Amino acid sequence: MTKFINGLMRLRRGPWEMLASLLIALGVIMLMQPFALGLYSYSFIVTLVGTVMFVIVSHFPE
Repeated sequence: MTKFINGLMRLRRGPWEMLASLLIALGVIMLMQPFALGLYSYSFIVTLVGTVMFVIVSHFPE
């Protein structure tokens, strides 16, 4: 866990890509769930933020 946090603090690609991928997955799950309209409403924003984050983070050093 500390290795992950250190990677985030040092702006390394691996941990940030994982975080962006988790945001994309969370947005898709929010889009497909049938229970809460609020989650559905914010699903596009969460997916978009994850995608833009992934594009930016892919330029970080290994």
